[in-house]
Amino acid sequence: MALVADLRDEELLVPLLPIINPLLWELGHVAFFAEHWTLRTMLARPSLLPGSELLYDSAKIAHDDRWSLPLPSRAKTLAYLQQQLEATLAAPYVDERSEYFQSLVLFHEDMHGEATLYTRQTLAYAAPTLPTAPAPVAETTIEGDASIPAGRYRIGARREDPFVFDNEKWEHEVDLAAFRIAKRCVTCAEYRAFVEDGGYHREALWSAQGWAWRSETGAEQPLNWMRSSDGWERRHFQRRIPLRDREPVVHVNAHEAEAFARWAARRLPSEAEWEVAATGGERRRYPWGEGAADPEHANLDGWYGDVASVDAFAEAASPWGCVQMIGNVWEWTASPFLPYPGFAPDPYAEYSQPWFGVQRSLRGGAWSTRARLISTRWRNFYLPHRRDIFTGFRTCAL
Repeated sequence: MALVADLRDEELLVPLLPIINPLLWELGHVAFFAEHWTLRTMLARPSLLPGSELLYDSAKIAHDDRWSLPLPSRAKTLAYLQQQLEATLAAPYVDERSEYFQSLVLFHEDMHGEATLYTRQTLAYAAPTLPTAPAPVAETTIEGDASIPAGRYRIGARREDPFVFDNEKWEHEVDLAAFRIAKRCVTCAEYRAFVEDGGYHREALWSAQGWAWRSETGAEQPLNWMRSSDGWERRHFQRRIPLRDREPVVHVNAHEAEAFARWAARRLPSEAEWEVAATGGERRRYPWGEGAADPEHANLDGWYGDVASVDAFAEAASPWGCVQMIGNVWEWTASPFLPYPGFAPDPYAEYSQPWFGVQRSLRGGAWSTRARLISTRWRNFYLPHRRDIFTGFRTCAL
């Protein structure tokens, strides 16, 4: 609710774009999803809003149709959200499924909260009126690669983990050759050198799919980058701010990341390589161990309102010395989003299964990601041409 509290009613409707939803619809969808699983599925109760499935069921309502639905007013939508929250919190414990579905709807809401930030950024709305702190000042400069030895490593969710999504199940072994992965993400300064070297005009640097995307869109630089009399700026919500050399490049898609990597004689990490680099080959929830994700360890939850320097949070590095593998920017991998061995869909079958082999895996979370949601095993997935999300990347040596 706080993420939309400052917006006018007309701003909740938003233009029809393939990468966003009407924010008024999104609010109702969050309430519908929660009551569907915690109240209707678990307790067989009727909907708090009769006919809600005809308005908010994302599995049955095509994306573009969401703009023509007879949505309730803002006041009625917020009342529906509040009623759902109160009823969900008061729901009795039935069995272990109660905790599962409560967690499912909480994390689903977290993902839609992050999507709301993407929408506000896409439409150049003002940043939400949430409290933020100054980004931490980095005390060291981080350069070079971490060397990861060859070996058999375990990735994926452990059966003792409190809640996992179906695409994280289950822990399994992977054999990896030795590799070297950057200790930090690619910076704006590094990516600017690629742009100014004509990287967007050199077809040999791009995959066939990537070059087709670049040709169709006419992209010349990352989304939201603009030249100014003093060099380069980027748009952060409604503001233009100077491009800072030691911040991570953000709003680049997988095609752009791959083209940069080829230009730099590097490559993107596989999803398994990324996870092993983040955990040190150990089974740990965060790169720094099991301790909670807080503002001392990572840039999450909108604590700082934007990306931080790639050199920040050095004390929270993984055992291999890789920093910010949780928070700051999502990181593209080279891996298509595929099921783990023995995959079986959970009750919310539409979450993962329809997207296997279609989307690309990302890891790590961004400054916009909820801290309670993210971990080293958490798998995100988007189409490789998406660059509206807060995404950057790190590279591996060839």
